Amino acid sequence: MRFDATRDAARQQWAAFAPRAGADYAAQRNLDRGPNEPATVSRLSPYLRTRLLLESEVALATAQMHGDAAEKFVQEVCWRTYWKGWLERRPQVWHDYQTELLRCASQRRLPDYQRAISGETGIACFDAWATELRDTGYLHNHARMWAASIWIFTLRLPWVLGADWFLTHLLDGDAASNTLSWRWVGGLHTAGKHYLARADNIARFTQGRFDPRGQLVEDAAPLGQPQHPPAGPVPTSSVVDANARTGWLLHADDLDGDGQLHRQLRQRLARPLDATAVLRSGDEAMLSPPVQAFRSAAREDARQRLAAAPVVDVEAVLAWAKDAELQQLVMPYVPVGAAQDALAAPIRQWRASGLTVATQVREWDAAFWPHAAKGFFQLRRAIPDVLSDLRTTEAGSAWGR
Repeated sequence: MRFDATRDAARQQWAAFAPRAGADYAAQRNLDRGPNEPATVSRLSPYLRTRLLLESEVALATAQMHGDAAEKFVQEVCWRTYWKGWLERRPQVWHDYQTELLRCASQRRLPDYQRAISGETGIACFDAWATELRDTGYLHNHARMWAASIWIFTLRLPWVLGADWFLTHLLDGDAASNTLSWRWVGGLHTAGKHYLARADNIARFTQGRFDPRGQLVEDAAPLGQPQHPPAGPVPTSSVVDANARTGWLLHADDLDGDGQLHRQLRQRLARPLDATAVLRSGDEAMLSPPVQAFRSAAREDARQRLAAAPVVDVEAVLAWAKDAELQQLVMPYVPVGAAQDALAAPIRQWRASGLTVATQVREWDAAFWPHAAKGFFQLRRAIPDVLSDLRTTEAGSAWGR
């Protein structure tokens, strides 16, 4: 299994999977045949995570190709959007997770934790998934649910350490999808709902590769009752000064694979862009080598698409802006997570130096995040109308480029 971190590779992966994104996906998506066998899922998530490929591209093309049979695949694409919107409106949940992670840090030295992340628990399926995660940076979604459940309810390890293990090793590691999925498995996201891995389910959906009968805790109470902060406002795009000397700065949470945001910015300016660059934000030191390599290659791909724009370290942004005599810096919106945390102080410094910093929220996010106030069902009901609206926008037409 290989993920080349380029826009071209993402589109090739999508083109190969697209004919199976309808009824075949709906019927087989829960099967995990293993890393060396043909996949029943798209394996597009690393590209969607960095937005080398866009959710709008995939969802609209699937709906056009498969009609009503595309419903399940489109919904799964929208789950990522739901998680992100939910966390954007409740950033305190991310900060609480970070606080709990610090509190549990000493438990990383415990033998049970070390055996788990090394794939030496004696539970064959879990150990195989730990090895696959370490070696490839990827796991089938069903395997992620099983592994998280075994970590929490069978191995009795802190869920935040498991969530951090995934977040630092998954090529598609995303603060919202990862943190909230682990909370859901543990019973912290939805009252009365948690996910218990069962041996018969694992045997069935791995087609007999694994059968951990007698090894799993299959009857356990959820970790606790969710107490969520109320949903806050949906982030919006900043005002852009059409006449200012402007720099365009991409980052690893949105590498603008289809160039839509770049085009929209140029259309809004009364003058040409004065500089473009790709940011290396400094929040990647704790990521696994495969994830670091993927992010680095994805930045290089974005750099080439921007006519060999430089890759700029966060500490060098002010010097880059000064050299280009910039008055305004425009970026894709930085979502709640490690990158936003890492950039908070630098952005304050950039603004204190007199540089305006404006962030741009994608049409896809702006359309869906208002529906992420409660459960997924509210957002799911909005999918047909949102897709219909997006078909007439730049996001809907970008697939052909």
